[in-house]
Amino acid sequence: MPKIPPPSAEAHGERLNRALALAGVASRRKADELIFAGRVTVNGVVVIEPGRRVDPARDKITVDGRPVGRAAAAQTYVMLHKPVEVVTSASDPQGRRTVLDLLPEPYRGRRLVPVGRLDYFSEGLLILTDDGELTYRLTHPRWHVEKEYEVWVRGEVSEEALSLMRRGMRLAEGEELAPVQVRIAGHRPGALKLSLILGQGVNRQIRRMCRDLGLTILSLTRVRQGPLRLGELPRGQARELTPAEVAALKAAVDL
Repeated sequence: MPKIPPPSAEAHGERLNRALALAGVASRRKADELIFAGRVTVNGVVVIEPGRRVDPARDKITVDGRPVGRAAAAQTYVMLHKPVEVVTSASDPQGRRTVLDLLPEPYRGRRLVPVGRLDYFSEGLLILTDDGELTYRLTHPRWHVEKEYEVWVRGEVSEEALSLMRRGMRLAEGEELAPVQVRIAGHRPGALKLSLILGQGVNRQIRRMCRDLGLTILSLTRVRQGPLRLGELPRGQARELTPAEVAALKAAVDL
């Protein structure tokens, strides 16, 4: 049986579980599970001690054979506040602005792709990344990552319409929808704000629900995806996710 390699020259480096969390691999708790399961190696040797000290800049750390640390840092995770009248794609045959056109110059050469979609007249939180596995899981119905929206509609909304959304409704096209968490979140003259939380990924679901309920949408904004909130990020601006945000996002899809 191979001997556990000695710590790197950086005797006071990071705990292994913290290094994995900071690299965006997983939350600290999930990192512990990966380590105890024998899925993590340091310099080629399996390590099952979450408190093992490592130096990510010098030690070769892998999870399921995939390098982390410096290699993980090469992946990019960006949150964009998409405005209306911008296409959620890498290019548009009609020549309209795309979400990639809004990214600052340092991100434009990194082959980032949007995670899911926001339609042309919707705005709000959109994640862009070059992490293919995370993109796959965030968009796959198996993981049911919640999305929260603020929707202004004209006039009032009946209790019957709210109850129908909460129970689950059938769209005019025949698709059966899962129940939606919905509440009245605000008023202004002639309009009402709804907060909706969806765990399902039906195309243009909110617009089609409101259409079938006779509600006219004035604005539609995604304010949360899983553990990430849009917060005060200005419209049209982007920022890189923090390591803690990346870890939380991955934990939401069991990565």
